[in-house]
Amino acid sequence: MSKIIIRQMNTEDIDQVMKIEHASFGVPWTSDIFEKELTENPYAAYFVIEESGTIFGYCGLWLVIDEASITNIALLPSYRGHNYGTALFQYVINQAKALGAHRLSLEVRKTNHVAQKMYRKFGLEPGGIRKRYYTDNNEDAIVMWVKL
Repeated sequence: MSKIIIRQMNTEDIDQVMKIEHASFGVPWTSDIFEKELTENPYAAYFVIEESGTIFGYCGLWLVIDEASITNIALLPSYRGHNYGTALFQYVINQAKALGAHRLSLEVRKTNHVAQKMYRKFGLEPGGIRKRYYTDNNEDAIVMWVKL
């Protein structure tokens, strides 16, 4: 049985992350966006989850002063439903706390009940709506928050 590893993302990971991005989102980020996040954004930290050198999930975090925000989190479809997302999210929350975050927020699609259920396990609660937030279908986003 191979070991699951969660670690900080680096630029060499972008090609594998792009496969996850395209499998997960209707309007995926470009590799240039990930490159800039990793090399130019002093507020960003990104993490990958891998098995035997194959990256199957990632999560992005911005930290400004003591406020953390999840930019994105995704797993390859074949890895969903096996608690890998929960493990990755817990790891990223722990990293946010270690970096001094006191609050964490994220946006989630109004129709993404599976993700909302996972976020609630971590104490996140709805705090507002961002109307027409998602550009692919103009779906509203629920803003969820938790004190860390």
